[in-house]
Amino acid sequence: MLNFIRQGTGPSLLLVHGIGGSWRSWNTILPALSEVRDVVALDLPGHGGSPAVASSGTFKGLADSVENFIVDQGIEGIDIVGSSLGARIVLEMARRGKVGATIALDPGGFWRGWERTYFRITLSASIRLVRGLGSTLPTLSRNAVTRTMLLAQLSARPWKLDGTIVTAELKSFATTKTFDAIVRDLATAPEQQGPAAKTSQPVVIGWGRQDRLCLPRQAARAMEAFPSARLHWFEKCGHFPMWDQPEETIQLILGETGKTRE
Repeated sequence: MLNFIRQGTGPSLLLVHGIGGSWRSWNTILPALSEVRDVVALDLPGHGGSPAVASSGTFKGLADSVENFIVDQGIEGIDIVGSSLGARIVLEMARRGKVGATIALDPGGFWRGWERTYFRITLSASIRLVRGLGSTLPTLSRNAVTRTMLLAQLSARPWKLDGTIVTAELKSFATTKTFDAIVRDLATAPEQQGPAAKTSQPVVIGWGRQDRLCLPRQAARAMEAFPSARLHWFEKCGHFPMWDQPEETIQLILGETGKTRE
């Protein structure tokens, strides 16, 4: 059973975080979303408060767990938003026809050739560094200079981020035991596939212009897989739009979800 929180009122909305994160990864935008949406934010298997299972170290295992959660909770057709790994998962849910409006923020799974090696090596090196910092992590995260050095790959403007939120997220990265296994699986697994036919529900793919993990060039491949999707570019934004452009992210989500459809 996946750990999750549910808060707010209005049309239902499911949030799926990225690798190493938890439902708290959405804290920069969760309060605003909860004012007008019934928000369900889950912890993926092996993340946050959700126990690991045998398949927690694979994309397929994580995606299957989210599909099972949707079915078990009786929320088929729910609007869904994902970030990074979570963005790839929500695209997979759209492909499987399990959800309503889908917003994927900087999804993984569209890398090719040397990009796969780049993803694996750079992310693995980053997590080793974070783990090695140990008890000094909070102090370094609160300092604008060292925070910028730590998050150069993930944020376009790390010096502007809230140090407390950054500390919580990096600690979550460091303590997620399946992190390395997921990175290896993502770097070697087949490219994310789109639906065989045009999706019946809207899909929006958001991408940060300065994403240094899932490179912006990969957006074209995502659009090839989901040709009916709409591409939204976030300017002055890295891998996490809810960090670098929270207001714009909120507007995008609220503008594309919660609509009555036949």
